[in-house]
Formats: sequence, C-alpha cells, structure tokens
Amino acid sequence: MTATLEVVRCGPMVSVQDGGRPGWSRYGIPASGPVDRLAHAVANTLVDRPADAAALEVSDGGLVVVADRAVTLAGASVAIEIDGVELGWSVGVVTVAAGARVSVRPDSGARWGYLAAAGGIAAPSWLGSAATHLVSGLGGGVLGAGDVLPVDGAVLRSELDGGVAEVELSVGGPVRVVLGPQDRHFGDEVVARLRSSPFEVTAQADRMGMRLDGPSLAPADALAIPSEPVVRGSIQVAGDGVPTVLLADHQPTGGYPKIATVISCDLDGLARRRPGAALRFDAVGPDEAVTAARAEAARRRRLLRALASPDRTIGQRLFRRNLIGGADPEV
Repeated sequence: MTATLEVVRCGPMVSVQDGGRPGWSRYGIPASGPVDRLAHAVANTLVDRPADAAALEVSDGGLVVVADRAVTLAGASVAIEIDGVELGWSVGVVTVAAGARVSVRPDSGARWGYLAAAGGIAAPSWLGSAATHLVSGLGGGVLGAGDVLPVDGAVLRSELDGGVAEVELSVGGPVRVVLGPQDRHFGDEVVARLRSSPFEVTAQADRMGMRLDGPSLAPADALAIPSEPVVRGSIQVAGDGVPTVLLADHQPTGGYPKIATVISCDLDGLARRRPGAALRFDAVGPDEAVTAARAEAARRRRLLRALASPDRTIGQRLFRRNLIGGADPEV
C-alpha cells in the first residue's frame, strides 16, 4: 500500500535525508546526511526502519503535511500537533487518520527535528543516496508547499504509538575537541582562549556550519593557507576571528586555518544547541577522542537495539499479552 504526505506549509531548510553518501568528498561532493545523526536514527528505528533510511529533517521553520490515508509516523527531537492538538512528547510514534493535519517543528531543546514513516519515505536517489545537499538540491530534495511525498509499503503500526520518555537527546557539558591541524598559526594565547573561554551559539547557522560568538580567535598568520580537505566538525576561523563549526553539508576543501576539530561523538549535541546556548570547549588528545567515540558508538547501538524491541513501552507490553485471566506479573 502506498500513502502520500502532501506538504501544506514548509519552512526553509526542510529536506529529505538518509545516512549520507560517504566516499565522494575526493570528487568535491559533500556527504550530507542528517545534521543530528542520532535523532535521525532514533526516528527511523521507532518505526522499524533502518537507522540510515530516508526521513524528513525539519528546521525551525516547521513543516505541515496532510496524509491521504492513515499512516504511522515517528518523530525525534520534535513537537508534533495533530489537527491542532499537541502530543506532548519529543520522541515517539503516532498513527494519524486520513486527512489529519500534522504540524512538526523542532522541540524547545533542539535546532533540528526528524520525522520518519512506517514503510518508508520514497525519495529520489543521487549517487546512491537520498541525502539532500541543500545548496544544490541534489538528492531526495528540499521540500516546499505542494510537494507530495510517497510512503511506499505504508503499514499501520498503532501498537507502537506513544512517547518514549527514556530517550535523552538533550545537551550539556563541554564540547570536546582535538587541537589542530593549524593551531600553530594562532599562538598560545589564542589557543588558551579557545580552551578556557565561554562561547555562544548564534542564529547564523545552516546545514553547512554554525558560527559561534565569543572572544576573538583571529590567527596570527596563514589566513590563506593552501586549500586542503576539511571534515565535519572542523572549527575554521576567518580573519574576523569568529569560529565556524562545519556540519553535514560542509565543503570538501577549505583555505581558512582550523584551530581544532570537534570529536565526532559530540557533534550531534553541539548541532542540537539553539541560538543563545552557552558552551565551552574541552581539548582532548587523539587517543582520548578515539576512546570516547568508541564508547558513544556502543551506547548508541544499545539505545537503538532497545528502541527496536517490540516491548519498549508499557502499552506495547500490554498489547502483546493476554490479560483476560488477570494481571500479568511481567507488566
């Protein structure tokens, strides 16, 4: 069965994203994929989709869709209203009736939200991936009013409905970085400023990167180093001394010096922070960064396995048990 979601209203930077297209940076093509990889994986897993399947990434501008028939949807880091009634959770599943008006926006603790569908959102593929490169529009596509998204193999999974309170996607604590590769161009005082000073997330952010407000990190020299590969999490600093953290749609190469790189397992939490949020950087060595990344990868695997369980909520446990004879001691 194929259902459709018609876009009634759509803010900027709302797009289709799957896990991305790694391996193409050598040809000048960004990997793209979700800005918040964990929230994207959670939304998919909640409706039994692969963690890297295509889902909708929703910015602050929000998204309103209407389904032509009943569908089961999952959200992560979102506030969802059904016909004007807010659901009251930020991570969970809801089955909506045909013709229902579904309004989605990032919740108060996030800058990006994700919406997945049971059965899967069908989207165009480019170089083997539905991940959308926002500037070019290549991939699954940037959404606009009037677009119609097919949900292939749409199935109703009302037994999954409900919020999942135990999933914690909030942020806090310092953001860990590995210094370099051009920290030598900034001088000891500037590097010390990065490590000890507070910074603030600004409203100047998109899928390519986010600018931070704080003390100047102007480099002493090398404002025009030879262009070289950059990675997600690189902290570039231009001549104005303002640091920019590169995100999912970052350019494959760059000529601004990079004072440090955010470690991969702290990037989702950083990208989740809203304008005005304060943060500090904590410099760690490469070995500590690798250990932290491995520990976080294991934690995420455990979380996604738990969310894929058919008994993750009390409602699902009740649904799967025969209570006619009395109370079930396992519930």
